[in-house]
Amino acid sequence: MEKSNTANTVAEEVSVYPRQELESEFDLYVGLDVHKATIAVAVAEPGRSPAQFRSEMTNSHKAVKDLVGRLERQYSSKNILFCYEAGPCGYVLYHQLSELEKDCVVIAPSLIPRRAGDRIKTDRRDAMMLASSLRSGDLTYISVPNVNQESMRDLTRARSDMKNQERAARQQLNAFVLRHGFHWPSGKQRWTRDHYNWLESLIFRHPWQQIVLQE
Repeated sequence: MEKSNTANTVAEEVSVYPRQELESEFDLYVGLDVHKATIAVAVAEPGRSPAQFRSEMTNSHKAVKDLVGRLERQYSSKNILFCYEAGPCGYVLYHQLSELEKDCVVIAPSLIPRRAGDRIKTDRRDAMMLASSLRSGDLTYISVPNVNQESMRDLTRARSDMKNQERAARQQLNAFVLRHGFHWPSGKQRWTRDHYNWLESLIFRHPWQQIVLQE
């Protein structure tokens, strides 16, 4: 399945931990390929046995809780490490697993080692690759922001988005009035009260163009 470029963007915005061996041994390593509606699940046990694909489940709080319970019962252990790639779904799954007292790491997608010529990507293969690479310590983790940090990031992103939209709208308006022969005097500052009054005073030949100006 085609991955969104947002995944790489998210990874680049946060701190990453250098790739290294895991500090402790776990009884089970779980790779999760996360999408808006579904999560593909694969597991790898300690040793060198191949990772096993488990299932594809609904991306919901209940499904995640049920998965944790099934794995604990099947492997008779609570010592389980989960991982998934940073992406557009954010850190909701990380926080869910933390609430269930499970260890989880979020992976930097752009730093995942890929084998040469391995271009076939499916949810199943991605989940199995994550589980196997997690076990071998070949993944690079990102630093997950806490609730306050994430809230502040949302606020600064919103402000940045609004400023970009404002800048684009001003450029469009400048180009529109210039295209129809209206010139704000050179050297005078734009976007002041005088400038807005001048814009409001402009009269176009066609009423549709007047609507464009007003909008």
